[in-house]
Amino acid sequence: MNISLILCVLIYELVLIGGVGYFVAKQASKNKVAHDAEFTHGGRQLGVTVIAATLALTVLGTPHIMGIFEMSWDMGATALWFSIAHVILLVVVCLTTGLWMRRTGVNSVPQLLEDLYNPGIRVVVGCVMAGSIFGVLTLETQGLAILLSAMTGWNVQYSAIAGGVLGILYVVLAGIKEVGWINVANAIIMYIAVILATMFIAFQLPNQDFSSVSEFYVSSGNEAALSVFGSSHLLWTFAFGLVVALVFSQPANQPLLQVCMSAKDERTIVKALWIAAPVNGMFGVFICVIGLTAKSIPEFAALGPKTAATSMLVNMLPDWLVILLLGSFMAAILSSFAMTALAPATIFSNDIYRRFYRQDATEKEIAKVTRIVIVLLSLVAILVGSFLPQILASVGWVLAWLMPVLWLILSGLFWKRSSIGAAITLGCVWCINTLWSFTNLPQLLGMADIPNSYIMLILTLFVGVTTNLLCPGKDKYFNSVEYNAQVVANSKTN
Repeated sequence: MNISLILCVLIYELVLIGGVGYFVAKQASKNKVAHDAEFTHGGRQLGVTVIAATLALTVLGTPHIMGIFEMSWDMGATALWFSIAHVILLVVVCLTTGLWMRRTGVNSVPQLLEDLYNPGIRVVVGCVMAGSIFGVLTLETQGLAILLSAMTGWNVQYSAIAGGVLGILYVVLAGIKEVGWINVANAIIMYIAVILATMFIAFQLPNQDFSSVSEFYVSSGNEAALSVFGSSHLLWTFAFGLVVALVFSQPANQPLLQVCMSAKDERTIVKALWIAAPVNGMFGVFICVIGLTAKSIPEFAALGPKTAATSMLVNMLPDWLVILLLGSFMAAILSSFAMTALAPATIFSNDIYRRFYRQDATEKEIAKVTRIVIVLLSLVAILVGSFLPQILASVGWVLAWLMPVLWLILSGLFWKRSSIGAAITLGCVWCINTLWSFTNLPQLLGMADIPNSYIMLILTLFVGVTTNLLCPGKDKYFNSVEYNAQVVANSKTN
């Protein structure tokens, strides 16, 4: 790509990020009313448009773009289940856990777990959750590196550094409000760009449509690659396994829930769902079509699954559309990067720094600590991501860590709060998850083809229910004196 295109993409990102960040920060400084958690939660005043765009783009990053490009290479259209699973996830979050988090007025998932159980559970889950989110952050860094490398010809290490710097700027200037308003602009541009890109590619193929792509897969004996249902083996091991892994873990994860905690009210979250779910789900269709097309063209297929699709876009599209498309791809990944950096930083500043070191810390001090942690986490992610670990290779192991956390939330809010049972459930599931993922245990038991998510879900429910029945505990949180007192306090604050 020529230097003018590179500069246009980078200028677009810098102007948008810098302009929105400066404007939001300026408005916040003029606001005479001090809102709670302004940097990390936007004062809990974000509206439908911002919440919808941020929910959609928080889970629409490297795995959705580079991941589906890569997965469609071997799985074909079955890779679309990655998008389908995330749409289901958004529905669950916006109709259940997101509403509960906003209702309780907490700043983080670990904070809620202390209210439900004890400080020890808060610290342990906070550390584990921050670690799992950091793993996703390294993937987002990798996505930025691949995109910038495709555009510039730089090596991946330099591209990771440049992408990481942009990711830091995306959030560090003004926090979640900055992320939200940038997301609104980028979501619109991204959809226009990806639709136009798909049309332009089709016009340059034989017959000016995608019939040659279909013929390629049919003639090569891989017609199943054109079906979203694919083979029964893929449906069992990948599609349904991914749905279970996401739906029974990510509704307890900080990045998505932090967006919901920042909403103006619960009704805002429900309304946002009607925008976020279609925006997120349909995007995957276009990405999968582009990925399948790249493999059907020999000159791009020779580049392999990591760079074939991006190289095809750079070479087959007009320059102005390349700028729009790659700029919007980068923006989507930057959004996910920003939230996956902000979430663990929020956990540290809220659940470690404020809880155990400075309980009287001001919001200005918390914002400063959060910014510092964002920068530190991003620097480490740049180092790890530049080595290009395989996208989604350990997704089952990472997601399963949060399955027992979701159980603790559900049980604590609606059934029973047993601190002993909570500790046993977390310990058992986390130990077995690690053994299942990194030893020969599945092969020894003759269960090598059974997805990790199925086993961990069954184990979570069995241990969680059993320990709740056998161990002493308190009544459900939504029927407790503590909750009623919190409701009164929140009403006075609002």
